[in-house]
Amino acid sequence: MDAGSDSVSGGVPSGRARTAARLLLLWLLLCGLAAGLLLAQEIGLSAGVIEGVERKYGVEARRRVESWKRLMEEKAGLGEREKLELVNDFFNRLPYYSDWRLWGKEDYWATPIEALGKHGADCEDYSIAKYFTLRALGVAEEKMRITYVKALELNEAHMVLTYYKTPGAVPLVLDNLKKRILSADRRKDLAPVYSFNADGLWLAKSLGQGKKVGSSSRINLWQQLKQRMAEELER
Repeated sequence: MDAGSDSVSGGVPSGRARTAARLLLLWLLLCGLAAGLLLAQEIGLSAGVIEGVERKYGVEARRRVESWKRLMEEKAGLGEREKLELVNDFFNRLPYYSDWRLWGKEDYWATPIEALGKHGADCEDYSIAKYFTLRALGVAEEKMRITYVKALELNEAHMVLTYYKTPGAVPLVLDNLKKRILSADRRKDLAPVYSFNADGLWLAKSLGQGKKVGSSSRINLWQQLKQRMAEELER
């Protein structure tokens, strides 16, 4: 048989078929890389933005933001579960600090650049950074919600990111308290209060879909956060 033939013998692809498969794989990888570059550009991490990070927060902060940029550029081709694990681990490496220590305020929702710049975060900041990064990696808006809960073991307010593989599915919980991603039905330590994304605001009796009650524009800290993000990405 000619080595360049398209025929298959005994279920083993010929040389031409293997070459075509390799070219298809290369094309898919390049498409994933291109998508990552475009999505990272949508967040707006230009050279000017990164230089601004160094001026404001220092060289180490610049390196952290550059690592974040590479993640968004290079990992868009992964499966969604892999993206969840990667992003969850990336931001959970930031040390936890209270808003009082970081910002001198009782409640402050930091942008991803602010959290990476300060090298610290509280629960809202982890959830927000994961949300925007996964959006940049191509995870659909409707699959994610930033979810305000009560952490029962700590008896305090807490925030996590929830991911719904399909509408009505039991969501996965991305958390800084328990590093492993678990389904909501395995997080008996969390009592949900409400959740939101750019599309809306939901009240919840369980870590599920909940009842939509309006727009996330009703949450002032969310609106302030988005305004600061727009301003810091204008450089």
